[in-house]
Amino acid sequence: MNIVVLQGTLSRPPEIRSTSSGDVISYEVTTRPAEGGPAATAPVAWSQPPKAAYTLEQGDSVTVVGHVRRRFFRSGGSTQSRTEVVADLVVSTRRKAQLATVFERVLAELETAAPV
Repeated sequence: MNIVVLQGTLSRPPEIRSTSSGDVISYEVTTRPAEGGPAATAPVAWSQPPKAAYTLEQGDSVTVVGHVRRRFFRSGGSTQSRTEVVADLVVSTRRKAQLATVFERVLAELETAAPV
């Protein structure tokens, strides 16, 4: 099972790329452990996002639900790779009711996949 839930802050302005299949918004989400310690930053890509995705800005607190993907591409004559979170949903953490629905959905997926 490949489910990721990140809760953190957008650490740079979102980047929007137009592709033949629609827009892709890229975010950098910085998470910090509750008990202190070093922060971690994860790249997030969201394909064909809803209009609300375009209103998120650097510094916003968000929750991301998605999966991890490692993709390979050619650049400068060599093969490169990038590991990123592919978002199914990105929600402002201020939207408490929507967050509750998101977490219920994640728990349902985990329960469905749990071995009997």
